[in-house]
Parts: sequence; structure tokens; C-alpha cells
Amino acid sequence: MLPTLIISIVTFVLVTLSIIFFPSIKIGKVRLDTYWMVALLGAVILIATSLAPMNEVLNQLVAPNSINPLKILILFFSMTILSIYLDEVGLFRYLACLATKKAVKNQFGLFLVLYALTSVLTLFTSNDVVILTLTPFICFFAKNAKINPLPFLIAEFAAANTWSMALIIGNPTNIYLATSAGITFLGYLKVMIVPTLFAGLVEFSLILLIFHKQLHQPIRIENEEYRIESHSDLVLGVSLLVVCLVLLTVSNYVHFEMWIVSAACAVSLLLGALILRLVTKRHWNYLGDSFRRLPYPLIPFMLSMFVIVVALHTQGISAALGEWLNRGNPIFVYGYASFLASNVINNIPMSILFSSLPQGLAEPLYRQAVYASVIGSNIGAFLTPIGALAGIMFSSLLHKYEVKYTFLDFTKYGAMIALPTITVALLGLFLVL
Repeated sequence: MLPTLIISIVTFVLVTLSIIFFPSIKIGKVRLDTYWMVALLGAVILIATSLAPMNEVLNQLVAPNSINPLKILILFFSMTILSIYLDEVGLFRYLACLATKKAVKNQFGLFLVLYALTSVLTLFTSNDVVILTLTPFICFFAKNAKINPLPFLIAEFAAANTWSMALIIGNPTNIYLATSAGITFLGYLKVMIVPTLFAGLVEFSLILLIFHKQLHQPIRIENEEYRIESHSDLVLGVSLLVVCLVLLTVSNYVHFEMWIVSAACAVSLLLGALILRLVTKRHWNYLGDSFRRLPYPLIPFMLSMFVIVVALHTQGISAALGEWLNRGNPIFVYGYASFLASNVINNIPMSILFSSLPQGLAEPLYRQAVYASVIGSNIGAFLTPIGALAGIMFSSLLHKYEVKYTFLDFTKYGAMIALPTITVALLGLFLVL
């Protein structure tokens, strides 16, 4: 037990340190993220020393249950390719430009429409895609308008990681925790809509309170014109996203697993895009760029963390930790514990670990613990950059566009916003369950 615990803790610590101090390395002309390499090394050591039995790892990888990480990865990547394709077509940038036209001649109007746009887009795509898309837009806009970008960037990041709670597809942590508990798409929505609304209202009010003085300053908006080049690609992408969301909603009633639905829609997108390319003779950039932008490091990272969790489970460590957490009210214990754990080991490994901890609880306590962990995994993302891969990408983008936002700044604003927000979200969950 002790060697497994030591290797796991060292791996988690090194992953955190790699995120803070050396997030990437350059090999020739290729730049690689380091966090997944550290996690992979820890997993290899556990397998090589038989602390994570290889037969158990393989059995879990092919198990016909909802916790199968391969199914979860297929579901996540299928939804991500649908979202990225729409971004490549230009839908998100078009909506962002359209939103700024609706803003009145002060920063509050712009703040309001950007927060609303981020929230709506996150509901139907994913937090990571929205952050990757809107962050550069906000940086460019603020620089041209000569205004402080922080109110808008903080609002965007917080909104993306709050409204991502509403649907099971909004965050890979939602997918892992909910599917491991056998929660359906519609069942998830019925429970999580109230905590999400509570959290969103409080979060919006807090950001408005922090920046209210400068948000009422005048602004000159030079409207940027942007046109979508291929309407046929837009119709294809939007249609399949809508179809996918509808089928995910009814998947439990028609006895289709969510990963099958999303994979079928992703394959349909690929085939449809290929046909459009052949018929219209247009360039292949949308397809090629979409596949290049997929978060491939998430595959070895999630699988490596899965191996570590298998080792912790096999050695009885997960059961011991679960017994300790299961002593209190699961909503608040698991909510705050997952919130803090996300900022120690990142929310993806936290979700993989926490998916097994409440299994000793009976219903409805078990479901309460799972939903509380979902809340912690999302809102924990904006306490520190370590909380989520979205935070790492966000910080990297700000550095690229020369926006000063240090680790201390991130944590300062994160503490002011995230702590009240998670408390209100957990209270909302308490009312629902």
C-alpha cells in the first residue's frame, strides 16, 4: 500500500510542478506539453512494479460498463470535433462580432453580451473550445479599444467553467463522473440546472461588483465585420450538433449509450465534410485544422491517471479515503474536497479518483456525492491555473497575447469568485437532492 501511495503522490506533485514551472518542452520544431509525460511515467512505474496489475488494467479498459475510459474518451473527442469544426467554419467568431454590435457605448454593455455569449456557447459545446476561441478575440478587441481586458477575460473564464456544469458534455470531468454513476443525459440536466443557475447568478454579480467602476466607463466600439465563407459547412456542423444533443437527451429511452450517439454524429460530420469537399472542390482546411486542434495529450493523460486509480483501488487506498470522506454530508464534503483536490492534482485525475470514492454510500447519498464532485471539478477550475487544463490553456493564451495575469492574480480573483460560487452551487444541489 505504501509504495503505491508514494508513487501516486509523487506523480501528482510532479504533474502540478510541471504545469507551473515547465508546461512544455521543445523537441526540434515540435513543442510538447509535459503534464501527460509525467503522468505516463508514473503509470508505467506502477505497471512495471505490478502495483497496478496489468490484467486488472486491461479488464477495466474492455469492461462493458459506463466507467470504461475508452468510451468516455470517444464521447469527449466526438463532441469536441463537432465544436472545433464549427469554430473553424467561423461560427463562434461571427457570433462574437455580432454580439459586440449589440453592446451599448460603455463597457458594461460589452461585458453583458460577452458573458451571455460565453454562457450560451458553453452550454452547447464545451468550456475548453469556448476559451480557446473567445480569449484571443477579447485580447484583440481590448487592445484595439484601449481598455483593460481583465474584467472580460475573467468573466469569460469563470462563465465557461460554471455553465459547463449544466450539460453532461460541457466538461470531460462531467462525462467521467456522471457516466461512472450511470447518470443519463436528461437525468443529469434535471439535477444540475438549478446549481448552475445559482452559481451563474452569484458569479456574475461578484464579477460585476469587483469591476463595476471601470465597466461603466465609455468605450468606442469599432465593429469588426466577419463573414462565414462556407454556409454549407455551417449548416452541416450546426445540424449534426443539434441532432447529437437531441439524441443524447433521449439516448436512455432508446437504449443507446452516449458514446455511440456522439461517435455516430462525429463520423457523419466527417463523411458529410468529405462529400462537400468533393462536390464543391473547396479547400480541406476546416477538416485538417479541426483534427490538428484536438487535445490529443488528454488521451495519455487520462489513461495514465486511470492506471493510477486502478493501483489505488487494488491496494485498498481508495476504499480507505472513501471511508474517511463518507462520514459527513456528501454534498458539502465531496463538493469542497473535490474543489480543493482539483487545485492540487488537476480536475481530471481528481474526477477519475473521486468516481470510486463514494461507492460505499447507499442511494441517495451516492448520487449526492457524485453531483457534488461534478460541481467541485468545474468551479475548482477558476481558483488556480492548476485546477483544470482549461486554466493552463487560458494562462498560455494570455502570455501569448501579452496580457499580464500572474499566478497570484489568477488565485486572488479566483478566491474572491470561486469560493462564494461553489458554496451557492452546493446549496442549490442540496435543495434539489
